[in-house]
Amino acid sequence: MLCRRHHRAVHEEGYQVSRDAEGALRFAQPDGRALPEVPPPALVIEDPVDAIRNQNKADGLDVTPQTALPYWLGERLDLGWAINALHPLANPIR
Repeated sequence: MLCRRHHRAVHEEGYQVSRDAEGALRFAQPDGRALPEVPPPALVIEDPVDAIRNQNKADGLDVTPQTALPYWLGERLDLGWAINALHPLANPIR
């Protein structure tokens, strides 16, 4: 029982699904290599928003509704500066 996307992957893209001797499913890529195990999803605590606020407070962060407001006055984006600031490897002269 697979969703449409994964059903197509098995039948048209060469992915394989089989059972081992104990009945556990084995998933393989088209070249026969096993697909890696996926870790279980992280547990969601009862009140994640409160937990984030407490962690921010412990880290000395004061997040307010104004925190995300930019100091922008409407001028055009300096793309070269933005790339150099966000991706230091883009600017070899340092």
